[in-house]
Amino acid sequence: MVITNSTITEKSYKKLSIQVSLNGLSFCCRDNLSGQIISFNNIDFTKFPKTFSIENCLWKSILDYTDLTKSYDQITVLHENNLSTFVPKPLFDEDYKGSYLQYNTKVFDTDYFAVDEIGKYEMMNVYVPYVNINNYLIDQFGSFEYQHYSGILVSKLLDLSKNDVSQNMFVHVTKTHFEIIVIQNQKLLLFNSFEYQTAEDFLYYLLFTAEQLHLNPESFKLVVLGDCTEKDALYQKAYQYVRNTSLLDVSDLQKSNTFSAQENRTHFILFNS
Repeated sequence: MVITNSTITEKSYKKLSIQVSLNGLSFCCRDNLSGQIISFNNIDFTKFPKTFSIENCLWKSILDYTDLTKSYDQITVLHENNLSTFVPKPLFDEDYKGSYLQYNTKVFDTDYFAVDEIGKYEMMNVYVPYVNINNYLIDQFGSFEYQHYSGILVSKLLDLSKNDVSQNMFVHVTKTHFEIIVIQNQKLLLFNSFEYQTAEDFLYYLLFTAEQLHLNPESFKLVVLGDCTEKDALYQKAYQYVRNTSLLDVSDLQKSNTFSAQENRTHFILFNS
């Protein structure tokens, strides 16, 4: 979805991608001619004064990072929250967007619902964007497109599952929540988001999901990406109970930047935007 109130300016041949949540934001700048990511930064809002509103946090971020004040041909804002769901395109009705979300989150009549079409896979991603963040950023940037971050995550993992007829579970980890995505031969079987506090919480949701889908921990493949390494307690717990546990191979993604494999796993969504 696109927000705009500006006119076309001189081309810079650069793109800015911003992934934003209530806890922070990360952004990267890409050279459109070479396709290379030329800069990247991560900002933790919890380090700002507790009295700061989300608008204050955005203001401070833009003030501190000059890359956020430069001119770009394209700006993409990714909304990171758990207020989203995927709907097969043939079953989607524009007039009932909010009804698709009512089964996995509390929605209100005053909520604004947005939709991203994932045309390649005949799916619609229905979600609640951060309207206050969009309103603030339009004053700063004038024009940008926005989407839900889960759409990029799912579509890229679907791409990776081509010709793989087995059921694979992907887990995308952040510091406060994680997504479970189960895919078979470019078909999305399950997508869900869970909040957690301990490694035991993480393991419970993982094994419960596997049980519901009749996935045998001795045989199914579990692929971990996001903010998680082999040394982390979450990974160690998963490895203990799921025989085929591994980190996502991001060697192809690394061709577009100079960052480490772990940085590419942590910022897989942003770097693919």
